[in-house]
Amino acid sequence: MATQTKTATAAKKKPVPKKGGYKVIKKEPTLSQVKIFEIPTGGGIVCKIKSEATIYDPSQNKVRAIRYCPGEPSIYRDEQSDNSRRSHVVFRDGLLAVPANQPNLAEFLEAHPSNLANGGSLFRIVDRSVDHEKEIEQEFLQHDAVALVRNKEADEILSVALTYGININQKMIDIRRELLREAKANPKDFIDKFDDPRVKVRSAIIQAKDFQILALKPDGAYWFDSGRLIISVPAGQDPTDMMVRFCLTEKGATVYEELVSRLEKLS
Repeated sequence: MATQTKTATAAKKKPVPKKGGYKVIKKEPTLSQVKIFEIPTGGGIVCKIKSEATIYDPSQNKVRAIRYCPGEPSIYRDEQSDNSRRSHVVFRDGLLAVPANQPNLAEFLEAHPSNLANGGSLFRIVDRSVDHEKEIEQEFLQHDAVALVRNKEADEILSVALTYGININQKMIDIRRELLREAKANPKDFIDKFDDPRVKVRSAIIQAKDFQILALKPDGAYWFDSGRLIISVPAGQDPTDMMVRFCLTEKGATVYEELVSRLEKLS
């Protein structure tokens, strides 16, 4: 019985690991911890930069030599051991990714005179925070553009559709589907079209032409029924563009109002 109790007590005790018996698990640096350096132009497939340089150190108010030595914690030559060995610094396809476990390489590149931030002309660090901001902004713009396709009234939808050359004689669901592609492809331009007065005017002019209210000819814009000239079009100019510009002037405002009035009578 005593033997069994002793055995049970021993089983409950946690085994004490021998010294050096722990397994070291190396954690790979995450993408957010990696600094990316790039050569904006040129560089080729492989580009080596000098692993030593001379820079001005404002903290000590003197010129100091820097070197990239993987085994040294400092990049400054006067703080490195006599046995330190330099290593190549290589960009591949114009890029060099520096993980968090190579802080000396990152510091060397940030201080290097060839860095654009230091007045150099060869490479630069990629500002990933700016990239993220642009990505988020683009996502928001796309979301807003898609919302316009879903929520805007039919007359505004048709106006914008005409500027993209979309056939407005098809079902509204098909028009919106085609506009959806345009909204995703270039959301900023798509959103701007809804606020552009020229879009609405152009839509009215194109519809007036289709319903034979206007006659747009190479030499001018005419009332279809009477044949009376509204404006002359210089050689080489687009009659639709000329008519849009005219309707947006004070003199052409009454013509535009008449166009809209006649179109409303047709609906």
